[in-house]
Amino acid sequence: MRASPFLRVRNGCALIVALGVFGMAQARDDAADRSVTIEKNTQHYVINADGSYVLQADKVTLINEERAIRFSAQQAVSYNRSLDSLEIVEAFTLKPDGRKVRVTAPQIREQQEQASANAPMFQDSRVKVVIFPEVAVGDRLSLRYTRTRKTALFPGEFTDFATPSLSQTQDYSLTYDLPADKPLYAEARGFKAAPAQATAGRKVYRWDYVPVDKLRPEQSAVAYTDYGQILAVSTFANYQDLAKAYQARAQVEVTPHITELAHTLTADQPTPRAKALALSDWVRKNIRYVAVYIDAGGVVPHSAQSVLDNRYGDCKDHVALLEAMLKAVAIDSSPALINLGNAYTLPTVAALRVITYVPSLDLYLDSTARFIAAGYLPLQDLDKPVLLTRTGEMARTPATQAGKLSSELVFKIDDTGAADFTQTSLAEGWRTEAMRFGIRSLPPTEREQIIQKTLRSHGLTGSGALQTDALDGDASGFNTTLAGRTENLVNLPGPIGVPALSRLGSNIAQDVQALSVEKERLQNFSCFANQSIEKARFEFPEGVNILAVPKTVSLKGADVTYDARYERSGNTVLISRTLAFSHPEAVCSPAWFKAMQPMIEAMFNDLKSQIIVQTL
Repeated sequence: MRASPFLRVRNGCALIVALGVFGMAQARDDAADRSVTIEKNTQHYVINADGSYVLQADKVTLINEERAIRFSAQQAVSYNRSLDSLEIVEAFTLKPDGRKVRVTAPQIREQQEQASANAPMFQDSRVKVVIFPEVAVGDRLSLRYTRTRKTALFPGEFTDFATPSLSQTQDYSLTYDLPADKPLYAEARGFKAAPAQATAGRKVYRWDYVPVDKLRPEQSAVAYTDYGQILAVSTFANYQDLAKAYQARAQVEVTPHITELAHTLTADQPTPRAKALALSDWVRKNIRYVAVYIDAGGVVPHSAQSVLDNRYGDCKDHVALLEAMLKAVAIDSSPALINLGNAYTLPTVAALRVITYVPSLDLYLDSTARFIAAGYLPLQDLDKPVLLTRTGEMARTPATQAGKLSSELVFKIDDTGAADFTQTSLAEGWRTEAMRFGIRSLPPTEREQIIQKTLRSHGLTGSGALQTDALDGDASGFNTTLAGRTENLVNLPGPIGVPALSRLGSNIAQDVQALSVEKERLQNFSCFANQSIEKARFEFPEGVNILAVPKTVSLKGADVTYDARYERSGNTVLISRTLAFSHPEAVCSPAWFKAMQPMIEAMFNDLKSQIIVQTL
């Protein structure tokens, strides 16, 4: 069977969501959570011609360790109350002596799914939480339920997507029983297909999970679904069919109110690109992100006028309003379905969400990203396949975008080792709005504590003030100034090593530390082009003798250049560091990482260098 799209709806502005959740584990060679064993997990779907279905699920979990009781003794089953009905058929705790302690009705609680951390949500997604009684090590928790999907999200279509748990799993199977004339397309990795069985007017497909040792997800690694075990099934023959189905439910109407507003906002804009950026920025700043998943709201946007009237909506609603506003000024656009998060491969993705594409300008816009100005994309939107729903074509977002951070730091040190300092920084490109938004989003009390927290991150104490360009501005660059005093920069009389800082906040240092957090990599990982320039000036008093300064370091590797220069002039030390990363893709490979290891280690060592001083 060939790969095809698959759809599921849950929290977040997403169209496709994986069933499994993969977190961090400690061992590189075996990431399994051995506190529980999933002895049985069977899911049997009976799918109707209209795309509705009945799912019968049966799961048995063995408790191996005490720590597992806290997260396994309560199990949640989700459903959409507008589209589904959910029945807990049977649930009980099975003791080693064969005694069953059954879950009673009061031990089944219904609640709304946990709201998004970043936005309020209005939704019909609910969970039934099954609370197992008298759970102890050695018990087996048995849960059977039936979920009935009464109305398909896309008429006549069915999709499903599954990944295994990190817990030890013995028997995990998925069965799909469909009308014989309805094809089922699939991609299976780590699941073995059984021969399809034909019955009267029906065809039954089954896949069984093949147990393997799992590697832990590495820091910054791409989504597990890009390389791990997955099963994706769908009645959509291809992504073009998915595009047609989405587009049929995502038509927009350009109302007189929308037309008037769009023309007002673009009246002074000289080019179509300038108009598109102005409209996208207006939507970004004025339409609050709120997830609204009532009925089929997980895949169907609300009307553009209602989004404008309410001044809120999810990503599909943002796209619908922006499409209508662009259309009002004669700029055609298309919704573009894109992988969510750090998934870069289709169809083995964890989720899809929606952004806007303007074909005539070859321009992608994400008006839900409040922290990124129009014309730029959030980093995790870069270098990803997208499905343009207007045409059904596959395209790809830009792999890189301009972004630069420059800073100058001056320490004026007195005889006690305390120092007055000033640091100025300039953010450009995509970093501009990211920094402006980040500071604007902080409560005033936290803004006042920025310097104290920054100093503490370097083992220093002190205080100061933050000054910035206008936080509500839209200039192409954003300046910030940190000014204050630290009482313990140099522990005189010495001899003592003074950290050769080139920036408070350690932008280059953080980038290098992120690269060096893993000593070995087996998985592709996210890596984004960027440029950082840091300069520092240490002005020591006459009574302090500078015994040594670090040696110049100049490194060049695949797509990376690093330069660190140290110059002594009288009783002043000048430091200059530059890091430029120009990898042409947003994903780096384990082979690239291995080749870069010597350079990463050299950069890391340089960032630990010191200026050696002593009181005369």
